[in-house]
Amino acid sequence: MSSSETLPQAGGGHDHAGVEAGADPHAHVGIFGSNTEVIFALASGAALAVGFGLEKLTPGVPVWMSLALYLIAYGFGGFFTVREAFHNLRNRRFEIDTLMLVAAAGAAALGAWAEGALLLFLFSIGHALEHYAMGRAKRAIEALADLAPRTAHVRRGDEVVEVPVEEVEVGDTVVVRPNERLPADGFVVVGATSINQAPVTGESMPVDKQPVPDAAAARARPAQIASASIVFAGTINGAGAIEIETTRKSSDTTLAKVVRMVSEAETQKSPTQRFTDRFERIFVPVVLGLAFVLLFAWVVVDEPFRDSFYRAMAVLVAASPCALAIATPSAVLSGVARAARAGVLIKGGAPLENLGSLHAIAFDKTGTLTEGRPRITDIVPVGGATELDLLRTAVAVERLSDHPLAEAIARDGLERLAGAAIAAASELKSLTGKGVTARFEGAPVWIGKPEMFGVDGIGPLSDEAEAAVTRLRLEGRTLMVVRRGERDLGVIGLLDTPRPAARATLDALRRLGVSRMIMISGDHQKAAQAIAAQVGLTEAWGDLMPEAKVDAIKRLRAEGKIAMVGDGVNDAPAMATATVGIAMGAAGSDVALETADVALMADDLSQLPFAVGLSRRTRGIILQNLVVSLGVVAFLVPATIFGLGIGPAVALHEGSTLLVVFNALRLLGYRDPNVNAAPSTAAAALAVPDSKRTTS
Repeated sequence: MSSSETLPQAGGGHDHAGVEAGADPHAHVGIFGSNTEVIFALASGAALAVGFGLEKLTPGVPVWMSLALYLIAYGFGGFFTVREAFHNLRNRRFEIDTLMLVAAAGAAALGAWAEGALLLFLFSIGHALEHYAMGRAKRAIEALADLAPRTAHVRRGDEVVEVPVEEVEVGDTVVVRPNERLPADGFVVVGATSINQAPVTGESMPVDKQPVPDAAAARARPAQIASASIVFAGTINGAGAIEIETTRKSSDTTLAKVVRMVSEAETQKSPTQRFTDRFERIFVPVVLGLAFVLLFAWVVVDEPFRDSFYRAMAVLVAASPCALAIATPSAVLSGVARAARAGVLIKGGAPLENLGSLHAIAFDKTGTLTEGRPRITDIVPVGGATELDLLRTAVAVERLSDHPLAEAIARDGLERLAGAAIAAASELKSLTGKGVTARFEGAPVWIGKPEMFGVDGIGPLSDEAEAAVTRLRLEGRTLMVVRRGERDLGVIGLLDTPRPAARATLDALRRLGVSRMIMISGDHQKAAQAIAAQVGLTEAWGDLMPEAKVDAIKRLRAEGKIAMVGDGVNDAPAMATATVGIAMGAAGSDVALETADVALMADDLSQLPFAVGLSRRTRGIILQNLVVSLGVVAFLVPATIFGLGIGPAVALHEGSTLLVVFNALRLLGYRDPNVNAAPSTAAAALAVPDSKRTTS
C-alpha cells in the first residue's frame, strides 16, 4: 500500500488513488460488471473448499483432481491481484499485492497449494468487501452530481422545448413544473413556490421563492438579487410552477462546484495522514529488511530453508501497512461526504481535522452573528441641512453600492422619502473598510464611518457632526456620516439585529469545547459590544479595518488554532490567515466557495456546531483506526516470526482493514446532538421518490 495513494474506487483494486468519480482506469469491472471481483473471490473460495474436501475427506480420489481445483482457486483469487501488481510495478510501486503474489508463489513452490489458495481467497474476498464498503462512501459524493436533472424545459419564443442541460445558456428562461428538480442556477421571473434546498444548502425546511421585481435590474446587478428569488440546480420545486432566468451554465452551477470541490477535497491530506505517510516511509524498508534477514534464519536456526522462506513470507504479509494507509483517507472521505450532504463543504482532510481541535473562533459581526439587514434607527441633520436633503443625497449614492449598510440606507431611506424625486449619482468609488465617494448634483459626496474624515486628505468633521456621532455611539449605533462638497449634512444611525440562532449556536459550540469566541467588527466598539451582549459573547473587538482584522487573527493564531467565520468577501484576508476559514451563506457565491476552507452553504449559523461536532467525531474515528491498524501489525509481526501461518495472518490483516473501513463509514450516519435542526434532511432529499424527480 503506497502512502501516496489516498482513496479507492468502487470495485477497484488495491490502488487507493484519489481520482474523480468514474475516472479510475483500473477499476475492476469485468464480465459481471462491478460485481466481478466479488464473484471471482467467491469462485476461488468454492474451488478451494471442494479441492480441500476431495484431498482430506475422500481417500482414493486422484491427487491431480484436488490440485486442479487449487489451481482454479489460484486463478480466480489471483486474477485481479496479478493485474494490480503489474500495474503497481510498472509505476515502480512495491505493494501488498506483489507481496501476496510472492507469498502464494512461495507456498506453491513448497507444495502447499491449499495454503496458497487460501491466502489468495482471503486476500481477494477481503479486498472485494473493502472496495464495496469504500464505494458506499464514494457513491454518497457521486450522488450529489446526480441531483441535477439531465434535461431542462427552455422557453424558445412561444414554445417550450426540452433540451439537455448542457445546452442551456446564461439568460435562457427555464420552465420548472411542480415537484421537478431545478436544472440550473438562476432567479425566479414568473410564479411563486417553495423549494426544498436541502441538497445544496442543508436547510431542513422548504424556502419560499418569489419573482424578482425587475428582471432587467436583476440581470444587471445579480449580486443584489434577494435570496427569496435565487434558486439553485439540483433543488426540488414545490407545488407551484415557476419560470427562472439562468445565471450559470450547467458546468458552473453551485451544485457542480460543490461536487468538483468535494472530489478535490478527497485528495487533500490531513495532518494525521501526512504523519502516517512519513511513518510508512520508514516502516516499509525496515519490514523488507527484516523479511530478507529471516530468509537466512536457517543458517542460524536448525531448520530447513523451506521453513525460513515461509516465515519470511508470513512476516511480509503481516507487516504490510494496508489498514494504516486507509485508516485516515477512509474517515476523511466519509466525513467530507457526510458534511456535503448536510450543506457543509469541507475542502480537504486538513480543515476537517482542524475544525475539531480549535482553540478559538472569531466571528465577523455583520451577516454572521447578525442578520446582515441593518435598519435606519436615527437621522440627525447638522449644519442647517434638512432631513430631506440628507436622505436624498445618501439614497442617491448608496443605491449604487452593494454593501449591506448601503442597501439598508437605500431601502429605508426610500421608504422615508415617500416618493420624493431623487437625481442620479455617479462616479461611485469604494474606500475599502471606510465608505464611498461619488458625485451628486455636481458636487463630490463622501459617505462613511466617522473615522474616514480628517485623514487621507478628507477634511475633519464639524463640531455639530462630532457631537451627533458621540451621542449615537453611546447608544451602540453603527454610524454613516454624509458630506456633500465642504458641508456635513448629517449622521445616519443604523442597528443590525442578531440572528435568532446566534445565541443557541454559541452555546452549542461551548458544549463542544470551544473555549474562546470573539466578535471582530469594523463597527465602533460600542456598537460591537451591544451586539455581543445580545448573543452572549464577552469579547468584542471593534474599530477594525480589514488589515487590522488580519492582525487580530494573527495574534489569536499565535495562541492556538483559530477559525474565522465571515462572508468570504470582505473577510477573505482574515479567513485566509486563520487556521480554518469558514464562509457563511456560500451557495451561489463564487468568492466564498473559492476562499473558504469550510463553506456553510445555507445562510444558517446553526450548521457550524454540526461541522465542528462532525470534525470531532472524525478525529476520534481516525484515532481508533490508527490504534487498530498499528495494534494488529504490532501483534502479527512477532506472531508470524514465532510461527503463525500465512493463512491466519492474512485473515487478521484483511480483517483489520475491513474493520477500519467500516468504522470510518459510521461517519456517514453522523447526527448532531447539539442542534435540533436535522442535518439528515439533506440525505432524505437524496432519496426523493421517483415520482418527484420528473425531468421530462
